[in-house]
Amino acid sequence: MVTAIKVTKMGVRATAVLLAGTMLSGLGSAAQAQDAPAPPAAQQTAPPPAVTPPVTRTIRTLRVEGTQRLEPDTVLSYTRLRVGQPYTTESLDQAIRDVLASELLADVTIEGVETGDIVLRIRENPVINRVILEGNKRLKNDKIVKEIKLAPRQMFTRTAVRADVARIVELYRRQGRFAASVEPKMVSLDQNRVDIVFEIREGPKSKVRQINIIGNEQFSDGKLRGEMATKQARLTSIFSSNTSYDQDRLAYDQQKLRQFYLTEGYADFRVVSAVAELTPDKKDFIITYVIEEGPRYKFGPVTVDSNIRDFDDATLAKSLAIKEGDWYNAKLVEDTVDSLSETAGAFGYAFANVSPEFQRDREKLTMTLNFNIAEARRTYVERIDITGNTQTQDKVIRREMRLAEGDAFNTFLVKRSQDRINSLGYFDEKFEIEQKEGSAPDRVILTANVEEKSTGELTLSAGFSSLERFIFQGSIRQRNFRGKGQDLRLSADYSSYSKSVELGFTEPYLFDQNVALGGTIFRRDYNSFNYLGTDRRTTYEQVSTGGQIVLGVPLTEYWTLSGRYSLTHDSVSLDESTFFTNGACDPLKAGRYLCEAIGKRWTSAVGLSLIYDSLNSRLRPTAGQRLVVGTDFAGLGGDVKYIRGRFDGDKYWNVGGGFILSAGVEGGYIHSLEGDLAPGVDPVRITDRFFLGEPQFRGFDIRGVGPRIQRIGYTGTVAAGNQTLITDEDQIFDDAIGGRAYYLGKLELEIPLGAGAREMGIRPSIFLMAGANWGVKEPNKTATFTQATDGSGNLLFNADGSPSLLPIQTPQFDSEGRALYAVPLTDSVAPGQLTTCTIGYSSTLGGACSGTSINSRYNIETSPFLENFLGNSPKPRLSVGIGVNWNSPFGPLRLDLAHAFLTQKGDDTKLFTFNVGTAF
Repeated sequence: MVTAIKVTKMGVRATAVLLAGTMLSGLGSAAQAQDAPAPPAAQQTAPPPAVTPPVTRTIRTLRVEGTQRLEPDTVLSYTRLRVGQPYTTESLDQAIRDVLASELLADVTIEGVETGDIVLRIRENPVINRVILEGNKRLKNDKIVKEIKLAPRQMFTRTAVRADVARIVELYRRQGRFAASVEPKMVSLDQNRVDIVFEIREGPKSKVRQINIIGNEQFSDGKLRGEMATKQARLTSIFSSNTSYDQDRLAYDQQKLRQFYLTEGYADFRVVSAVAELTPDKKDFIITYVIEEGPRYKFGPVTVDSNIRDFDDATLAKSLAIKEGDWYNAKLVEDTVDSLSETAGAFGYAFANVSPEFQRDREKLTMTLNFNIAEARRTYVERIDITGNTQTQDKVIRREMRLAEGDAFNTFLVKRSQDRINSLGYFDEKFEIEQKEGSAPDRVILTANVEEKSTGELTLSAGFSSLERFIFQGSIRQRNFRGKGQDLRLSADYSSYSKSVELGFTEPYLFDQNVALGGTIFRRDYNSFNYLGTDRRTTYEQVSTGGQIVLGVPLTEYWTLSGRYSLTHDSVSLDESTFFTNGACDPLKAGRYLCEAIGKRWTSAVGLSLIYDSLNSRLRPTAGQRLVVGTDFAGLGGDVKYIRGRFDGDKYWNVGGGFILSAGVEGGYIHSLEGDLAPGVDPVRITDRFFLGEPQFRGFDIRGVGPRIQRIGYTGTVAAGNQTLITDEDQIFDDAIGGRAYYLGKLELEIPLGAGAREMGIRPSIFLMAGANWGVKEPNKTATFTQATDGSGNLLFNADGSPSLLPIQTPQFDSEGRALYAVPLTDSVAPGQLTTCTIGYSSTLGGACSGTSINSRYNIETSPFLENFLGNSPKPRLSVGIGVNWNSPFGPLRLDLAHAFLTQKGDDTKLFTFNVGTAF
């Protein structure tokens, strides 16, 4: 029902629901049927009266009244009425119907029927002033407006309104919102104008409440549901976007069921019906599949019939993965077709046609297969076309192609070219090299249609890390500088743990030759630390300044030889106010191993690495492997001499279903060429050793694996005889000192999630890790404490039988090296004053002594402690856990929950780690 509400000049507006259908109104009495009513039944015995012929009159005059925007002739053009022509009641009724069918008018009446002076009194449809959308949140206005037909300054018609309502409802159904409804309203304005308001109630997404399967005997409902893309709405599917109903997905799921059964040997399987029913509340769908499984088949004899002379049919048949007697598998048949096509392509037959021929034996339940390879010509590359690159120069792409124009076609080299171009990271990851027929049957055209993406990176971020606390980062990088594939980068990092600035440049093809040259200059400030309770104590500070030059030369398609030279100046220092006594590093405070690390030194080193790389992508690999074996020699000048070897290998497998399995192993060993520096001193300096822990070894804290020194203090007093070791781990000093050798292995499985989670950049994984760090010489003990004695010289012991240890008294000196003494506290003039006088005191250190006080030597007392050397073992440490990578809106996030279930004494474990705002 339609009600137009008039708007007064005061601007009061009201709305009314538009008609669901068009009503014809205003048909005057002159246009009504004039047939007489039927006589009563009692009078039916009389013969029927004669039929009166319709009265025919002639139109004397004809005009249209009520037009505002339309011309009268336009209205009359839709009728057959003309001056001087006869008319009847029926012809006038038809004229009204014809005019209203034009949808230009809201109402039509005819006057002057009796006189022949015909007047068409009309009321025009209003003009649309605005089209207003209300209630739409999930679909923005621009998405809806471009789909509907009504627009300002157009003529209003009910048909157009109904059509637009249907379009809006369909838009929401495509979004899975089948409960959406649209109520159109019209607001009348002056000058025969209206506002059209679509009030939208979007409703929730219609979920799939239940998936029923009828007819399955060999496989459970849960197994078959797991093969489908559509999932039932459950709490466990909160991250999945496939719980909403989608008609296209319904057809896709039927295909998925067919594929599953065909891979399990059920060649006669069919889906009898698939019905999706909407619940009465329009909130959920119930999907029911009726299937017929049929019998299970095995492969019969498998043969190859090749018309290419280079192939031997019997040899090809033996090499196939399909064997007679195995269960029939349609996927294996498809893979075999692809394998034979690739084999033909590797021999230069680009367009070889491989077609499987099936012979089904329904009695023996076998499927005989013959792969027919049609005759084909050896093909050659006629031309390589590159399109879509607006910034990247053609040569950057062409130099990654493993085929040149005129070469024999080879599918393996085409795939390798595709992987190398994808690994550049300059183009969309869906890039593929297309193959087209050339100007002759033996010619092929390769087309690299690339879609460039941004290669410039500007990062300004702040974050928090369990490793480095607050982090501030800034970097700018162009991976495709000037479109030549050059890499230019500048970065600066600041945290309470480390600070660095680095500038680097790499030219991958020097002078257009396949030689890479790169260089880096850097400044890095690093603070090593340990904890006492929750207080982090900085131990040594290392400042490294230097640079490196790298030269890479490919040996083969996959092997590369890389050489490098680096020059670094290292300065290692300790906080003098904390670890120094009398102007020198105090081993009792810092530990002998840290005092030995202090100093400044130059390191001049050359290195060589052999690299094997067959990864399908260097950014996010899913297949292939990478191995790096390298060695570095330090001693071409400088103060440090050593030889160091390292290896690093990774392999990736796409195990199907979106699961990516990866295995990695790395390790290294360093050997000093300087010989023993001193008894109990390892010749490899602490700054050159290997450290192992967070973040590379999950489940352990930073530097949590490997050799370390633990210093455990005593509680109690000597006099009371109750000295005991501190058992609170937070009160134990723990310093990692690194090892000469290490290894680390990792096995990780990346788990696929739904499309919604993938769009958010969420990638969970489970992992197993094993590693160790060892090989340094045990440091000399920092101190030996004397056992206390009684007045008779007898040794004293604590109540638990352990020896009672005396503190160490360290005499103190002034800045000039003169011994310091303390005036007794009982002195009346200068109690407790430090002086260089043995008797009396002086106003300044080293001044003239006066007074009679007998002073005692001024010492600093170090309480006894136990020092343990732990963790120096090659035995593996093991951890297992789960992790999540997330490209969050506020930066990359890595979360890891790992349990170390195999450790060595002294290792520092950590259950949960996370990093935000820094790369992982």
